[in-house]
Amino acid sequence: MTPWHRAVLPLLAALIAALLAFVMAERIAQSAVTARLDQSLLLTSRAVMAEIDRFRALPDVAGEDSRIRAALADPRAVEAANRYLETVAAHAGAAELFLINAQGITIASSNWAREGSFVGQDYSFRPYFTQAMEAGRGQFYAIGVTTGVPGYFLATRITSGTVRGVLVVKVDLRPLEATWRKAGLMTALADGDGVIFLSGPEDWLYRPLRPLSPDVLARLDEERTYVGIDLGATQPLLTGPALADGAQWAGGVARLADLPDPDWRLLAAAPTGPVTAVALAWALGAAALALVLAGMVKAWDQRRQIIALRLSQSEKLEAMVTARTFDLAREVEARKQAETDLRAAQEHLIHAEKMAALGRMSTAIVHEISQPLAAMEATLTAAEMTLASDETRIMARLATAKGLIRRMQRTTRHLKSFGRKEAGALSLIDLGPVVASAIELVTPRARAVGVAPAFAGGHAQVMAGAVRMEQVVVNLLINALDAVEGRGDAQISVTLEVAGAMARLRVTDTGHGIAPDDLARVTEPFFSTKISGEGLGLGLSISRAILAEFGGDLSVASTQGQGTCVTVSLPLAETQMEAAQ
Repeated sequence: MTPWHRAVLPLLAALIAALLAFVMAERIAQSAVTARLDQSLLLTSRAVMAEIDRFRALPDVAGEDSRIRAALADPRAVEAANRYLETVAAHAGAAELFLINAQGITIASSNWAREGSFVGQDYSFRPYFTQAMEAGRGQFYAIGVTTGVPGYFLATRITSGTVRGVLVVKVDLRPLEATWRKAGLMTALADGDGVIFLSGPEDWLYRPLRPLSPDVLARLDEERTYVGIDLGATQPLLTGPALADGAQWAGGVARLADLPDPDWRLLAAAPTGPVTAVALAWALGAAALALVLAGMVKAWDQRRQIIALRLSQSEKLEAMVTARTFDLAREVEARKQAETDLRAAQEHLIHAEKMAALGRMSTAIVHEISQPLAAMEATLTAAEMTLASDETRIMARLATAKGLIRRMQRTTRHLKSFGRKEAGALSLIDLGPVVASAIELVTPRARAVGVAPAFAGGHAQVMAGAVRMEQVVVNLLINALDAVEGRGDAQISVTLEVAGAMARLRVTDTGHGIAPDDLARVTEPFFSTKISGEGLGLGLSISRAILAEFGGDLSVASTQGQGTCVTVSLPLAETQMEAAQ
């Protein structure tokens, strides 16, 4: 490590520590601010709901008075209704309490004797009136069109005989706003359209949380909700995408909460300046601590280097001895491996020569017995021709003998085609007849074992060599027969099926199975689980090589003590032709 690196690394560590401390402190501080804002939202929502619930039942109670019901039916009872509403509003602390007839005209009000009286005013356009007339109850927040004072209107429908009307209480929520401003809270209350109507910061009042659509602006103007306020020209308070319970605010962190009834939204916000200041303080502390630790580490490193220098000579000597010992061990192991490979190569050559000799011998035997078999068949045919027609028993025996000779001739023909080297060109063949021919070829061996391979038939067109495919199937059948020999209830089944773009041939036996340690090696050349001298260990290896030439593969699955299943997979001829195009 160069001196330049030694000087830069402590500074880099201090910078990383400061950055990590800043990020962690900022997150912790933001979490604390968020928790405080959520607590503030909970308390504020309860205060708002308590203020509204204090007046929620007032229209129902006041509407039960006979003076109110009489004023609906008789104009002469209006004066008594005015005085009653004035008294009730004063005792309850409501801003105003007024009675509207079915046409939307105010006929009695608690402010009947004051300037800006509601008496005679038409409020049929107000949603709280239409809601109460239709559903029995209504609620709405708006700026008063008569007094210019905002308030929350709670309305209840009352009935006097056949005459209906609406009794409305106006609740002044501005004391809540004054409390927020006195406490310096950045809290606001917005209506269902997202327009802030109560706010701690004065510049938030009558600003939408999000941009308002033209339809909403038109409806608010028609309902005269915020008389004298140009909501379309007001800048929205929140920025960024809308979130379920939070939002981005240009000045810091903002949290939102919904009120269940009415459909309002509470907003509480806090600036990010204090959060950043706390995070910076933690970052400076972390950087200082990192520098101190770097100094301690450097001192420890220098001491370690001095000790290492004293021990370096002995360690180098030990390393040299160890390296030389390892080299000698590796040379010995290499010689042993070379000797092992040489012996294996010699054994492979011996096995290959044995197989070549067996091939030449089998070809010679087939050639030698073919002609005598043909002569025997001709002799038996001539004997049949000389017999009299009534010699039925002799004729039957001659026919049996001829059948046996023909069977021997078919076997020799199979052995001839099996031993003949096939040209490398591929042709379109059907695997079904190939499998049937291979089964017929191993029938004498199967009869000796006492098992008849079961083949249900089937067809699959592939591009391959018929003789070499027959050689593969014969190898698999012979292995299966060797596996089941001497076992009770032995079975061998051959299935041919088409799965997607592949033809799959399975040879399954109920033999002794293959040990898990040997399963991975069964396709290696000259590897055999049979007793020495019974097999060369080339059957599966040759079969896999042949299948590879045809674009196929061979897999072996076995459970020791239960049996083995060998699967041959070849692409269908149609698939190979399409790939060639």
